[in-house]
Amino acid sequence: MTRQPAVRAALLALSLLAVGTAPWADATPRRGLMVYTSTKDVIIGQIRDAFMRKYPEIQLDYYSAGAGKIMAKLAIERHAGRIMADVLWTSEVPDFYQLKAEGLLEKYMSPEASAVISPVSDPDGYFTAARLSTIGICYDITRINNPPRTWEDLVKPEFRDAFGIADPAISGTSMLSVSMIVKNLGWDYIRKLRANGAKMGQGATQVVDDTAVGDLAACLAVDYIAINKILDGAPLGFVYLDKIMVIPSPVAILKGTPNSKAAKAFVDFLLSREGQTIVAGGYTLPSRRDVPVARGVGLIPAEEAVKRAMSLDYIKLRSEKEEIIDRFTAIMTGR
Repeated sequence: MTRQPAVRAALLALSLLAVGTAPWADATPRRGLMVYTSTKDVIIGQIRDAFMRKYPEIQLDYYSAGAGKIMAKLAIERHAGRIMADVLWTSEVPDFYQLKAEGLLEKYMSPEASAVISPVSDPDGYFTAARLSTIGICYDITRINNPPRTWEDLVKPEFRDAFGIADPAISGTSMLSVSMIVKNLGWDYIRKLRANGAKMGQGATQVVDDTAVGDLAACLAVDYIAINKILDGAPLGFVYLDKIMVIPSPVAILKGTPNSKAAKAFVDFLLSREGQTIVAGGYTLPSRRDVPVARGVGLIPAEEAVKRAMSLDYIKLRSEKEEIIDRFTAIMTGR
């Protein structure tokens, strides 16, 4: 099966990370701080502005892209002997375990980390959850009178031929979502969805768009994507099922950075109440238990989400995700 671009990028990243070059060979000190992140621009832009108001002596820049592209960029930079990033912040948890194993992360336990709640944490202090992305069900309110409450509801007749899941080979969030379904509900559940006519869509945003225009009755949806669509006036609803998908978005300092002090200040700010309030304003969950979520849009407190979260062994997933993607694709396409 031909790999999709995001998968190829991830494979390239992992292969290049095995190259035995020093992380910052030939690097020269920089006054600025560079953050590589998959977080949407509206959030990271506000965090940059607030951080620089607090630390005007630090010039903060960021590179925002999908996690697969970021990993490929890091790997190429490492191979060239000059990594340009000081801080990494994405939602691809397996990548952080990989980078930790490769010795590319700096150990740092922020004093703000004691307030963080997450289904995944690193006791060694190499990365800390800075956001909790949740996956719920986005549905067409003109077609669905009774929104689903359990996973079994999705195989009922009202969702026949009209439920969508983003392609896990394109969307990293979908890859983790599918993995959680498989590990918590089993492959038989995937087959039941397909037997009911479930469809594999494109990216995480596209399946929400397809639901908004009526091509789908419902889909798996990332919290902020669905909520922003609803706030824009789309005839959609957003609900969580009994078991919730909670995907941590860790932040880590890359080992050997010449800007260690500034990097630690950024991590502290991101995990602080001020930083997490900005995260919450983006219609996703903050990782601090003492920061409230945005009200009136269907979100639940981080602590409740973590209690109801599906489990996933991210370390084991590093070696299983390609098989899961291929098997899911085969079932959904009938190959």
